[in-house]
Amino acid sequence: MSAVLDVDATAGATSVATALRTVVAAEAAATTTIAIVLLGTGVVGGALLKLLNTPAAVSVRLVGAANSRRQQTVAASLANRNLREQLNNSQGDARDNAGLLAALDASGAAVKVIVDATASAPLASRHAEWLGRGYHVVTANKALAGGELPGWRALQAAVVNGGRYGDSATVGAGLPVLSTLRRLRSCGDALLTLEGVFSGSLSWLFNQYDGSRPFSALLSEARKLGYTEPDPRSDLSGEDVARKLLIIARNAGFALGTDEVDVQGLVPEPLRALDTESFLARLEELDEPLAKLHAQAKSRGNVLRFLARLNQRGRARVGLVEVPLTHPAARLYGTDNQFALTTTRYNTQPLVIQGPGAGPEVTAQALLGDVLALA
Repeated sequence: MSAVLDVDATAGATSVATALRTVVAAEAAATTTIAIVLLGTGVVGGALLKLLNTPAAVSVRLVGAANSRRQQTVAASLANRNLREQLNNSQGDARDNAGLLAALDASGAAVKVIVDATASAPLASRHAEWLGRGYHVVTANKALAGGELPGWRALQAAVVNGGRYGDSATVGAGLPVLSTLRRLRSCGDALLTLEGVFSGSLSWLFNQYDGSRPFSALLSEARKLGYTEPDPRSDLSGEDVARKLLIIARNAGFALGTDEVDVQGLVPEPLRALDTESFLARLEELDEPLAKLHAQAKSRGNVLRFLARLNQRGRARVGLVEVPLTHPAARLYGTDNQFALTTTRYNTQPLVIQGPGAGPEVTAQALLGDVLALA
């Protein structure tokens, strides 16, 4: 950046210095601006849009936003606080990834970022391609990193040869799990075993479930509170927990495939193929099997928790287990997640990371944090 300063000769050195500082500041702002396009303006994406209007995001410029059908790249519309509602009301252009990337390219920003706040597998499959083209990707989407092993390997190759990948929001809604694990590995430590509660919705359900209310009633309440997906089978199946377990295990050096995780979900076979409304109408069919398991656990002085486990040989399992009241997972609150990492150096006592593992605000904060780290 260059500039010609028109300073009155009588103004003196002070005015010259002030003018120079203004130019330097403008140059610094131009080179540190982060341009982003946001894919997904749902609950998490909507929370991120709100954060972008705070002083924390002063260096971030939104140049495109899209839901599954419409998109917007016009600056005046992007600055509108009702952007999410406008897209939901079919205002804007038809969805076209090429147009969004063109807006990024035209931004002139030093850092160009694609933020994926969706759960779309087709979009996640493009992450490696975008990284290879030099864009940075920040995501809450677990479908690639926690999907089939070839996709994970393609992602790692793209990170080496292309942009940077911000994935803090894929595990624990931004709790410092992946960053801690990577720091330990960079210091020569190694993960031996992993155990924990990786689902905010399942954490809440089993923290509340004491036999006094049917499980189906608690599930309906969790759904109304927004703790579960609109179709709670996404949570009850255990597949989301399995994806998180795969992401952590792979970052720890275990090259596990999706078929190497034993997933014991909570949805009975007759309820799996139903449409959402039919499933919701038959929630009470969940009650008897879980009431029986709860009674058995209580008779032994235990409680039920939905745990993910990885042992030193790379054997991974996700499912409902009994734990004693002294177990760390028995003392969780609300939607807390918990990750207990036993490593070569944290061997006698595991390193435990715990905190809220669900919620649009904390997940959006994790996305913004990864975006700002790119500067």
